Amino acid sequence: MLVIKGGKVVTVTGETINNGVVAVDKGKIVFVGKEFDAPSDAKVINARGKWVTPGLIDAHTHISNFNDLKDMNSQIDGNETSDPITPHVRAIDAVYPFENGITLARAAGFTTVCILPGSANLIGGIGQTFKLKKAQFVNDMVMPGTEVMKFALGENPRNRYGKQGKMPSTRMGSAALMRNTLYDAKVYSDALLAAEKDPSKAPKPNFKLDALVPVVRGEMKCRMHAHRADDIATHVRIAEEFGLKYSIEHCTEGWMILDFLKEHNVTAVVGPLLMARSKFEIWNRRLDMPAMMEEAGINFMLTADSNGDTQYLPIHVGMCMAMGLPEKAAFEAVTIRPAKWLGVADRVGSIEVGKDADLAIFNGHPFNNMTRCQYTIIDGEVYQNF
Repeated sequence: MLVIKGGKVVTVTGETINNGVVAVDKGKIVFVGKEFDAPSDAKVINARGKWVTPGLIDAHTHISNFNDLKDMNSQIDGNETSDPITPHVRAIDAVYPFENGITLARAAGFTTVCILPGSANLIGGIGQTFKLKKAQFVNDMVMPGTEVMKFALGENPRNRYGKQGKMPSTRMGSAALMRNTLYDAKVYSDALLAAEKDPSKAPKPNFKLDALVPVVRGEMKCRMHAHRADDIATHVRIAEEFGLKYSIEHCTEGWMILDFLKEHNVTAVVGPLLMARSKFEIWNRRLDMPAMMEEAGINFMLTADSNGDTQYLPIHVGMCMAMGLPEKAAFEAVTIRPAKWLGVADRVGSIEVGKDADLAIFNGHPFNNMTRCQYTIIDGEVYQNF
């Protein structure tokens, strides 16, 4: 048994407990509170003067897929740029358990991340949620049943393929090709359903469209990259046309269209908020947007959107707090909210009895840039970061 005692325990979904105790046994949280009679053989971490939080969660990363250690000529694994439509590629096939970004994120207090393919393609492939535990094989890190499909509009796919002289070279072309593919996937899905009653109606197998069947049936969430307000609106329009479950990734100009986001019940994965203004569609990024979204009642979470840069997300959160984001919302945005959106809130995202023992212990406020995560705990295994 592991007992963490004396710290400020931020449960996220319940009260914050000063001088609290968290007990862990067999990889699960078995006690959260004030008084606990620990067995004599329990391992004890004295957390007096420290903050104890759920393991942090980044809902949108490219850890390992974007190859944290590379040179200027390296080809990253997260964008299969031979075709704008690649729903059949899978992020899991480019996750290297020994990758530098995994180590850095874990040492910063992150225990769970969603790893997505990049945004060079209109439909980029299947992402999934992983625990950042030490492992020899990626299968030991993956959280089953968390697959999502990556989509993208805006400058990335338009510029990538327009320069090759093929579709999409415009925003109109991007939307048209995305619609065309979803239409084909819907027809293919309907044929598969018909074939369950009459095998003679079975369509010719199509590996690409097969990957989109759970998407058009509403069984797989879509993660839709968009920075500019018009691209956000186009994603929402297409998602509603095809009945997709979706979130808007980045949502950089979301502050311009808060009423629209609220009206359409948009979930947003916001960030990175410190990115350089390297392209037109991110010129209007604002650190006070999370505070504006919180006040407007929009469901959002925060991301660093990178490989090794996930380690800096707590600093981003702190800067958003300086711009008006309430502390409660700040904690939720990197714990329980992404846990719910990723479909793993029954296991992670808060400190509650019965959940996985995924925790982080900081020597100060977790979102202060002078704070260090001293211990990261995943499934009860302690990683000492100093």
